[in-house]
Order: sequence, then structure tokens, then C-alpha cells
Amino acid sequence: MSMTLADLAPLTSGLYKLWAHSIRYDHAGEWDPITASRMEGKACVLALWHNELFALTAFGYIMKMPAVTFVSQSKDGEIIARMLERMGHVTARGSSTRGGVKALIKAARVMRKENRHGVLTVDGPKGPRHVPKPGALLLSRLSGKVIFPIRAFPERKYVFERSWDRFEIPYPFTRCQIRVGEPIQVPDEDLDEAGMNREVERLGEIMRGIVPR
Repeated sequence: MSMTLADLAPLTSGLYKLWAHSIRYDHAGEWDPITASRMEGKACVLALWHNELFALTAFGYIMKMPAVTFVSQSKDGEIIARMLERMGHVTARGSSTRGGVKALIKAARVMRKENRHGVLTVDGPKGPRHVPKPGALLLSRLSGKVIFPIRAFPERKYVFERSWDRFEIPYPFTRCQIRVGEPIQVPDEDLDEAGMNREVERLGEIMRGIVPR
């Protein structure tokens, strides 16, 4: 039987963990409400940009954050899913372009049953960059949990300039600020398309407004 890239998950996840431990994270106490929410049995939805996924996933690992994470159903997604599962995540396979509803339902169920945070890259899987889709809002409605927008700002990083999101990989041993926005409560009333679009745009404005300290 030939080996695939997904079969290398034990090696790649081990290297990723070492990389994560080398980064000097600073959240200045902003992460504390997220930790407290889970300790109170109120896991939340964490909304992040796709280009900051590497740094924020590593930070979640350092903080021993139980999460259910959305991963696409592509071959690349299989590699990522195996890595995340070895780091203690539950994965929900699907995206805005394929299998999204099923993944949202699974994630909401896991969040309620296991008190795990639900993690979404809100502008993934293919952009446009820093323009959110409704996934976080829908997950918030299904799970009954608030949304925390989170961002990462590494001092030194490699940026894939030709990728749609300008994906960032922090250099080992760099400092990295973690910023957390105020929690967002999705309105209880049913939203029509226009109402949902307003809430999505509000989320985008809040996330784009989060800058380094």
C-alpha cells in the first residue's frame, strides 16, 4: 500500500507542535473571557480569518483549548483533519461550498455535548479575503453560543503573497499578539436575507477593526 501525505500526519503534527511551542504568544488577558466561558460550561464560536489560521491554531494548542474545527472535504482537508485530530480537535468536514449544512449541525451538536469551542475561518475556503460568510452566525444560532472574533499578529512571518488570502506562517521564536474582540450576540429573532447580510457585514467590520496593540 502506497503512503499518502495524509499518512504523514504523526510527523507533521509533531513538527507543528514544536513550532507552536517556539512562538512567544501574548494575549494580555484578552483570552481570559474565552477560557472562563468554557469553564462555566458556555463554549463559544471563535471567528478568525483564513490567513491567520496557522498562528491561531498553534495558540489554541498551547492553551489546551478543546475545539471542533471546520475542515474542507478536499484532499488537502484530509491532511489537515488528521493533524488536528492528533492535536485533540474534533473535525467537522464541510465548507461554504460543499457539505456546509451537515458540518454546521455536527459542530453545534459537539459544542453542546462536549463543551468545545466551535472554530471557523469566516472568509474561507476561497475568499474573498477578509470578507466573512454567514457560517459563524449560523453556528451561533444552531448552538446558542456567542461569537468571539479573534486575530493573530506575529512580528515576523512569511506571507504567501500569491495565495488568495496572503496566508501567514509565523517564524519560529517570534512574538505574536493575540487579540480578542468583544463577544457578539446574534439576534434571537429569525433573520431574512437582508438581516443576515447586515449581521455578516457587522462581523466583518468588527474583525477588520481589530488591530495590534
